[in-house]
Amino acid sequence: QVQLLESGGDLVQPGGSLRLSCAASGSIKSIGFMGWYRQTPGKEREQVAAVTTDGVTRYAESVKDRFIISRDDNRNSVYLQMNNLNPEDTAVYYCTMRCRTGPGWGSWSDYWGLGTQVTVSS
Repeated sequence: QVQLLESGGDLVQPGGSLRLSCAASGSIKSIGFMGWYRQTPGKEREQVAAVTTDGVTRYAESVKDRFIISRDDNRNSVYLQMNNLNPEDTAVYYCTMRCRTGPGWGSWSDYWGLGTQVTVSS
């Protein structure tokens, strides 16, 4: 089984910065896609940022030029550097990874962390 654990969520003032981390553990053979999503009450979970195994990144329009996603495959980890935060960034942030736990294409699955709360408020 694979477990993802996020950390780094906090209360921060508008204009501040936070760095979220997510580490995967378990019987992992390799990791493909890594990403960050966020969700607020009453809204659907939305993708914030993603990074492929080749390092290609994509961002939601609302966070472009403010957030930076990065990955460390040696640590089975993904990070989200969030700058110039505003109250609209308040949400629970979830990381997700596509992991292979055995031989063959059938052993790829998507895993999710439990989330970390980010609150932007003065």
